[in-house]
This record gives sequence, C-alpha cells and structure tokens, in this order.
Amino acid sequence: MTTKVALIGAGAMGGAIGTRIAETGNELHVFDLDTEKVAELVAKGAHAATSAADAASKADYVITSLNSAAIVRAAVFGAGGAAEGAKPGTLIIDMSSIDPNSTRALATEAAEKGLRWVDSPLSGGAPKALIGELTLMAGGDEADVADAHNVLKHVASNYTHMGPSGAGQTTKLINQVLCGLGFLAVAEATQLALDAGVDAAKIPQALKGGRADSALLQEYMPRYVARDYRRTGRIDNMVKDLNGAQDLARQTDTAMPLTAVCAEVHRMLTAAGLGGEDEAALMEYFKGPKAENLPS
Repeated sequence: MTTKVALIGAGAMGGAIGTRIAETGNELHVFDLDTEKVAELVAKGAHAATSAADAASKADYVITSLNSAAIVRAAVFGAGGAAEGAKPGTLIIDMSSIDPNSTRALATEAAEKGLRWVDSPLSGGAPKALIGELTLMAGGDEADVADAHNVLKHVASNYTHMGPSGAGQTTKLINQVLCGLGFLAVAEATQLALDAGVDAAKIPQALKGGRADSALLQEYMPRYVARDYRRTGRIDNMVKDLNGAQDLARQTDTAMPLTAVCAEVHRMLTAAGLGGEDEAALMEYFKGPKAENLPS
C-alpha cells in the first residue's frame, strides 16, 4: 500500500528527505514558501500543495524539516498550518533540530488537538538522506516512534528510540557537540599538517583504522585540503545547535569548556559572513587578517 506523506520544508535537508521518500515509491505532498524548491521535488514525482494544511490533508504522516522551533510552531499550528488540515490521529514527525523544551511543548499541543508527535532529528546530512543512510534519534511514545519508522525506514539505516518527547532532540544536541568539536579538530590538524609540510591529503589513509580515525576525518580532511566548500550543511546552523547545547548545559550545570571555544569559532565565522557556508569553510578561520588590511 502506498504511504501518503506530507513534507513541510523543502530546503537543503528537507529536499533530500523528500527526494528519497518520492524515489522509494511513496506519495509525497510538499509545501514550502520557496516555490522553486517545491518545483524541484515535483519534478521528481511529488505533488505541490498550496499550504501546510493542504499538504497535511492528503497525508497520514507529516514530516517537518525547518530551521527553528518558532518556524515549526507556525508551520504546524499557525494559520494555514498542518494542524488545520490533518486528520485526527495524524502522526507529525519533526526532523528539525530544535530545543528539547520546545519539542515537549509542541508535542503537548499536538496531543490536545488529537495529533501525535515524534521528534526525530538526524545526523548524516543531505548526502546520507539521498541514499537512505541517515542516523535518526527519536523521542516520543513507543508506539508512535515505531509507527514513524514505516516512513523513516526509507531515509535511515540507524533509527533509535531514545525516550519520551524531547529525548531525540537532546541526543541531537549531544551529536552536534561531538560533530562541532570534530569538525574543528580535523580543520586544526589539517592546518598543522599543511604548515609542517606534510601531504595532508594522505593523512586519512595513513590514520585509517587507528584511534584517530573517524567519518569526519575521512570525509572532511580531503575537503579541507582542497578547499572544497560545496554546501552540505551550514555553519550558522551549527551555531544554533551549539547554542542549544550550551543552554542545556546551563540547565544541567554541566561544564563544557571545549564546546564554548568551538561555539565561539563558529560565531566568529558567522560574524565574518560565512554563516551560510559549509563546515569545510572552517579553514578560513586559520587564514587570519591580511597584513594589507591592518592599520599601519
């Protein structure tokens, strides 16, 4: 039986999720304020919706992939939002990265309206979504999380129920701490190798299988060396997530000194106009100011 899915948010990540869902034989109804993004998915077999409510009215599952809790709330519970069109019992799967407290509040509001809610943020980015190999960490009722897997199995190879509502988002913040520190560590090591005259392009192979090896090392050191800045993520999104991790750390009285430094580097790059660039652009941090731009 064809699964009917509504997708709200067709940006870089949502577009990849939508592409995979459409290509795996599901009926996809998509809404985004950017009509060009919608058109890209329509070309791949999706159906354009006139609003989030319109998309939800034609689906059994609603996936949201948006940039903040405020945008998620507006897309679901605002005027023309998914809640207006969704049938009772519709399962909303929020794949956005937002804070756990907001997620719990959204899930409560959904329940009051007769809807179900699962938070299922992701790791792996658009490239992994396109081949169905995302890592997903889910929060919500056990039965709802299991039901969500009927859709999410098309985009994920690793799907874990972490606990009640908000647990998925908490796990995503922990994931982002590890990723943020990992991106910065690999960038720093790359610059050291370049400055020391070592062929940095050979390092991933040289360290493969050792304790320093990681997916980030294998993917990003070659990109750092080549200054390959193609966009698969955004530095300012990492700022958002590291801010969330620091907020959670304050609530739990957890010391996170390395995360603080990592967040500051990302904020500096965002202030320098690189917020929309991929993490590969961390290499710009090591250039420093040009001498000709300094006062004499």
